[in-house]
Amino acid sequence: MDALFVNQSLSHLKLSPKQNQCPYFTTSSPSPFTATQSIRLRPGPKPNLTTVHVIQNQENPKTLAAAAADEYYGEVSKIIGSRALDGDAVGMEYLIEWKDGHAPSWVPADYIAKDVVAEYETPWWTAAKKADENALRALVEAEDGRDVNAVDSDGRTALHFVSGLGSEPCVKILAEAGPDLDRRDKAGGLTALHMAAGYARASVVSLLLRLGADPEVEDDRRRTPLDLAREILMATPRGNPMEFGRRLGLEGAVRALEGAVFEYAGVEEIMERRGKGENLEYLVKWKDGENNEWVKARFVAEDLVRDYEAGLEYAVAEAVVGKRVGDDGKNEYLVKWADMEDATWEPEENVDPYLIKEFEEEGQNERKVDVGVELSNDGQ
Repeated sequence: MDALFVNQSLSHLKLSPKQNQCPYFTTSSPSPFTATQSIRLRPGPKPNLTTVHVIQNQENPKTLAAAAADEYYGEVSKIIGSRALDGDAVGMEYLIEWKDGHAPSWVPADYIAKDVVAEYETPWWTAAKKADENALRALVEAEDGRDVNAVDSDGRTALHFVSGLGSEPCVKILAEAGPDLDRRDKAGGLTALHMAAGYARASVVSLLLRLGADPEVEDDRRRTPLDLAREILMATPRGNPMEFGRRLGLEGAVRALEGAVFEYAGVEEIMERRGKGENLEYLVKWKDGENNEWVKARFVAEDLVRDYEAGLEYAVAEAVVGKRVGDDGKNEYLVKWADMEDATWEPEENVDPYLIKEFEEEGQNERKVDVGVELSNDGQ
């Protein structure tokens, strides 16, 4: 329960006492209902047939809303599809099959009787908020036109809930249906990866990363999932047996996210070091110009660490312009530096392999040209 106080953006997820699956999610137990099978667009005089046709075939929600103002009742057969609104809007539209035979049309949720929407949506959200694997699979495979990116009133999708609950099977089921892995909710800008990280679901964090979730997406407070996990970990007491499991989960989430964030980042130079053992970190300068950052030692290339610890200095090499065999029998390369006037001979291990490759390839091309010239002269 401490996470509720550490991270206020997640505190909106508290379950009612009757829901024991996860104490952080909000849901209400739906009462039994009977659908009235009608769409209510403000009672009033029926328009003529032309107006009816405009309302029921309009794809644009804004135009539809204007048409709805003409006050019309239409009888609904059933909902046969759903989709989340695009852009910054929070809400849903539903594809309505009409009893009067008109072509199915998309209608915003606000213009549809709540019991009709509930009949369609309740099984979906119940399965998601309970992480019910069998029920969720049945709904995904039902092919009833349901949008896997359907949102609740807070802009959260089913993937948000099952990720926060730590259900790998449910995440995989939804992933097969092609969800938006990086969709941000409207209660804090949290993604599914934020949810998994914030609730210490390390295995789901790793799964989402493998599926392609972006670890760099920020919430409304400019925090990435890694920032969020670190923040909660720092505020979680050490030495408390009640918090041991949470700390393990958060530490696992942090490791997975650090690996994803730093795996492909190019380090130009190590600037400083701090800590020791598992807490050893290096302040690194990135090649892409991003701000210097402290990174765990295990995520920094071994050769960079070795050079730093040996006291070697770094410089920016422009090109390799020469090659020779040193006194020890090993290759040495003449390096032209960007910030020094004179080129220097360096052992092979100190030279960028790509510069060596370019030098060797250029040498091969020059030899081909020389051979071609000699052959041409011999022919004359």
